[in-house]
Amino acid sequence: MRNLILVGPMGAGKSTIGRLLAKELRLPFKDSDKEIELRTGANIPWIFDKEGEPGFRDREQAMIAELCASDGVVLATGGGAVMRDENRQALHAGGRVVYLHASVEQQVGRTARDRNRPLLRTADPAKTLRELLAIRDPLYREIADLVVETDERPPRMVVLDILERLQQLPPR
Repeated sequence: MRNLILVGPMGAGKSTIGRLLAKELRLPFKDSDKEIELRTGANIPWIFDKEGEPGFRDREQAMIAELCASDGVVLATGGGAVMRDENRQALHAGGRVVYLHASVEQQVGRTARDRNRPLLRTADPAKTLRELLAIRDPLYREIADLVVETDERPPRMVVLDILERLQQLPPR
């Protein structure tokens, strides 16, 4: 396995599950959003405010290309990373892709107190999350080797499920 890449919506558990998978697999963990913040010295909301979403997405595309060229990392991506075709190609080519699926209700609960999510700065975050999922779900599924439900499941159980199912996949 080159890399293990986690995709899915905000609040699906990509960072939490990614850290646990990395520990289990004895691999480094990378979060594309955190890597962007480390490189720029600015948080994601600030980048959105100053450069707009297109500016952030350009930074994200460059970071995903770099991280997917790695060998032997567990990578958690931002929820919107799949919106660009170039990112989907890089993610698919970069390793095994696991789509962590979460219901909108679960996403709302997990993101309610997080102020680091520019797209949820709206009067109705649930509506925004529903709209985003409607657009992004087919894209997550397009590149996923596995689709794993995270609703009402402890992260440790999700990790064990992923590890078991990865062993059953044919080589690519």
